[in-house]
Amino acid sequence: MGLRNQLLLDLYKDKASVFTMQGIAMAYGQGLERNTIKNRMISYVKKGEIINPRKGIYAKPGYDEKELACLLYTPSYISLEYVLQRAGIIFQYSDEITSVGNLSRSIEIDGKVYRYRKIKGEILIDTAGVIREGNVNIATQERAFLDTLYLNSNYYFDNPVSLDKQKVLSLLPIYNSKTLEQRVTKILG
Repeated sequence: MGLRNQLLLDLYKDKASVFTMQGIAMAYGQGLERNTIKNRMISYVKKGEIINPRKGIYAKPGYDEKELACLLYTPSYISLEYVLQRAGIIFQYSDEITSVGNLSRSIEIDGKVYRYRKIKGEILIDTAGVIREGNVNIATQERAFLDTLYLNSNYYFDNPVSLDKQKVLSLLPIYNSKTLEQRVTKILG
């Protein structure tokens, strides 16, 4: 395999399935001009060896949609209905990946909707209750509960009893909101 394909080999060896152009340049572009890397990525996309789901983002075929959600807009982490539904706290089905970030936006890529809700910067950057699973930042069910209640004051939770009340209370100071504390007390007792 020649040097021309070394970049592709390096990408396939990586555990990540989604990459930004900047990330590729930093990790694998030693001694390569940015235009060279860009041209190689364009070539890989044309050959079907790499997917280009969005400008500046590249992915291996069969990429992890949660990884893409975390790279589309940064900083962000997966939260809200996506986490709550999987934890059995809400029963309404949706196949959207919901996240919080520094802007509100919905986009569709390959038939999948990625929805972002804007949250205050100081809340967003606090990592308490946010777990890093591989290349995915995802809220715990308690953090997702608080994010949802913070953004939607009248949100209905089907099964809040599965939440760890102590964890919820330990995360409350992140939001610095007496109103949120009252809502939590009303729901969790």
